[in-house]
Amino acid sequence: MRYRASGMTALFGAALASVPADAARISRHESGVRRSPLTAVARFEIHYTQFLDENARATREWPAFAKDTGQLVDLYRWMVLMRTYDAKAIALQRTGQLGTYAPILGQEAIQAGVGSAMKSDDVFLMTYREQGVQLMRGVTMKELFLYWSGDERGSDYAGPRRDFPICITIAAQATHAAGAAYAIKLKREPRAVVCALGDGATSKGDFYEGMNAAGAWQLPLVFLVTNNQWAISVPRAAQSAAQTLAQKGIAAGIPSEQVDGNDLVAVREVMDRALERARAGGGPSLIEAVTYRLSDHTTADDASRYRSADEVADAWKREPVLRMRNYLIAAGAWDRSREEALARDCNERVQAAVQAYVDTPAPEPAAMFEHMYATLPAALESQRAEVVQAALEGADRDA
Repeated sequence: MRYRASGMTALFGAALASVPADAARISRHESGVRRSPLTAVARFEIHYTQFLDENARATREWPAFAKDTGQLVDLYRWMVLMRTYDAKAIALQRTGQLGTYAPILGQEAIQAGVGSAMKSDDVFLMTYREQGVQLMRGVTMKELFLYWSGDERGSDYAGPRRDFPICITIAAQATHAAGAAYAIKLKREPRAVVCALGDGATSKGDFYEGMNAAGAWQLPLVFLVTNNQWAISVPRAAQSAAQTLAQKGIAAGIPSEQVDGNDLVAVREVMDRALERARAGGGPSLIEAVTYRLSDHTTADDASRYRSADEVADAWKREPVLRMRNYLIAAGAWDRSREEALARDCNERVQAAVQAYVDTPAPEPAAMFEHMYATLPAALESQRAEVVQAALEGADRDA
């Protein structure tokens, strides 16, 4: 499938020319043929996909799913719920009711596109900034609030048992994703794995190792790199000299491309295509979703110390929620009364989740020993017994 290239197309290699990104073909000279020092042996091209520009105008013919305005309305509702949840989580942290929290502001289109493209039996591995995808895959807001409060029960999902828990260690989930995808391939199951990473993670060895394994073994694995321009306080330009992050996948033999991460339609379309190929045995993909982190890195960060207000203000002009809302209004599928009703509904749902979280009894002290070992080592077993005994004695004194 050919798709639109833009000015962001990046060429690289010993010599540069144009070939389809989803093929990433390598042309080689026959062995025994003498070459000059400048002979080109490989040529690649990275394509950029966009359907809806920052002015909410369609840039090309839309994919089939997007022609159903009802589907777009449903996905817009998810995006607004994500943003409402995110704002409440920050408020809870600021009032001492949550620990450090990583906001998702500005990345709702990526998460709605990924969440809607995945099937229930696919497997999702994430960083600490994909709560929107988690919500779409059945993780509850109460569970997420518990997790961000430091309660391990927040990772004991009632729903998507196939998905992995939040990964704080940068890029560590890339090798785990390769292992999960290898298991699916061995079982010949028509499923796929999605591994979400940030731009900073593409500088880690785990990322390259996982990617190399996926390419060498042709695993059903889609790497989704959210390039939000900042790895904490380090700008994208200082992280890598590569013209795109997508091109890093070509070194592993993986079809790679960029997508406008503020364009819900584009993210969903490229994810659909990559996942369908993976489930059909066509191997891995790498997708770089280009967006902007509108918030601080976490609630422990102050982004105003390292980036200008003008830069952030400019990024707000391209933010995804307003873009989709404006498109739906122009299409006659949305209006002010529906927006107000949606806002009330989202606030009520989030507040109910907050109340359920607040009403959850604190874990017992001995819970700190759970979820680490299948069988607790003897040294820790004795410590656990001491904690249990101390808790019993404390309860007796309070009685």
